[in-house]
Amino acid sequence: MPRYVALLGSINVGGNRLSMTELREAFEREGLEQVETVIASGNVLFEHEERPGEGLAEMLEWIVKDRFGFRSMVAVLNAAELRSAIEDNPFTGDGADANVHTMFLDGEADPAQFRVLVEDQAARGPERLALGPRALYIDFVEGVSASRMTGAFLERRLGRRGTARNVRSLARILAKLG
Repeated sequence: MPRYVALLGSINVGGNRLSMTELREAFEREGLEQVETVIASGNVLFEHEERPGEGLAEMLEWIVKDRFGFRSMVAVLNAAELRSAIEDNPFTGDGADANVHTMFLDGEADPAQFRVLVEDQAARGPERLALGPRALYIDFVEGVSASRMTGAFLERRLGRRGTARNVRSLARILAKLG
C-alpha cells in the first residue's frame, strides 16, 4: 500500500490545540494504516490505498473538522513529491535550512497575484519568494520570528490557503517516510 505524509495547517496555533495521539487515533478510526506523527505539529505519515492526493486531502480535512471542530488545510504528498518540494525550492542550500520554507498551497497560485505579493513584500522585509507548482518557496532571510510576513498575509495576497514547513523538517519527514 502506498505511504503518504499529510501536512496539516492550523494545528496547535490560534487555539486549535490537538495532541498528536488524538490526531493519530482519529486517522486510524477512518481506516488509515501505519499512522505515525512526526515533529508534533501536524505531520502525519500513513498508508492508504492509492488515491489522488487531493481526494485524500479532502478526506483528512473533513476528519479534522468533524472530530476536532476546526478547519485545517491539508497537503498530502508521497515520497517523490516531498523530495521535489525540497529539491525544487531555489533557496535550499543557499539559505539556512531553518529559514528556508516550502508553503504547500491548496491549488495553483495565479502568477499575477504572486507578482503583486512580491511587490508588497519588498517594502516589508528581506524575504525572498519564488513560485512553484502548488507551492510558494520562501527564504526568511533573518529568521521566521523576525519576519513581518505572516501566513495570513501570504494567503490573502495569493488567494490560496497553505501550510509551510522548513527544509530541515521536510528532510526529517522524508527520512521517516522512506
